[in-house]
Amino acid sequence: MKLTVTKRFDVLGLGCVAVDDLLYVSSYPPADGKVRVERTARRFGGLTGAALVTAARMGVRCAYAGCLGTDELSQSVAANFSGEGVDVSLAPCLPEARVIHATIVVGRDTGSRNIFYEADGQIGAHPALPDAEVIRDAKVLFLDHYGMEGNLRAARVARRAGAAVVADFEDEAMPLFDEVLSLVDHLILSEELALRIARKPDAAEAALALWQPSRAAVIVTCGANGCWSISEGRREPRHHPAFAVKAVDTTGCGDVFHGAYAAALAHGVPLMERIRFAAAAAALKASQPDIPRLAAVVEFLRSAAKA
Repeated sequence: MKLTVTKRFDVLGLGCVAVDDLLYVSSYPPADGKVRVERTARRFGGLTGAALVTAARMGVRCAYAGCLGTDELSQSVAANFSGEGVDVSLAPCLPEARVIHATIVVGRDTGSRNIFYEADGQIGAHPALPDAEVIRDAKVLFLDHYGMEGNLRAARVARRAGAAVVADFEDEAMPLFDEVLSLVDHLILSEELALRIARKPDAAEAALALWQPSRAAVIVTCGANGCWSISEGRREPRHHPAFAVKAVDTTGCGDVFHGAYAAALAHGVPLMERIRFAAAAAALKASQPDIPRLAAVVEFLRSAAKA
């Protein structure tokens, strides 16, 4: 009799988490200007943090095993994760660790935002934790550019075990970046970063330049202009249009794309459907302040198919 082995977690995240304090204004002021704050809100995010919450809301089993501190902000993050169904039992709590704290000013007129953040202390992946067995026992390993020594170790373990590695990078200047980048088999980059890394003039050419046979997919996201992908068996990049929505708050749209993609990957969804699902989740996030839930994304896709 053939036994079915069930992985402990669908998505295991090791990167950064953040506490975001948002200030909503009618429009972002010019230098030396003044504008009234219309409302405030506190949200929990970060590259990996927001992706894990998104994946959990898409119905997969998620865990966070990066570093948390012993301070109030870290405790708030842990409580929020638990409330969202993200396991934090594997996250080391260290006095020297911190979560990122960001103040984000959102302009109501366009939905665009400006981010001011603090990132002191040990953040992201621990260099020696979690145990290799925990990493091997996940379908998808999710990384970003925080804690690169730990990211490199984890990515090596995951790839040897046949687990998928998804990453949300924003800074190619971090130590060990090239080594970690080479181990990511589901590479999703913003257009800005992809152009810098690939040294190409447009997103399609960047996607092609970043492709290598060891990867399952390369995706370059271009916001309202959709994204470009290339995968095994394709000789040319493919364009995927974005869903048209009225932007209300674009904070975290890229993180939501990554998290929805990771969730669909863990579910075994084919690549083209995976990208469409992630794009729909990101579009919904742009149209509202909060990360969408699975039912809303499914309904959004159903309505889009009828249009």
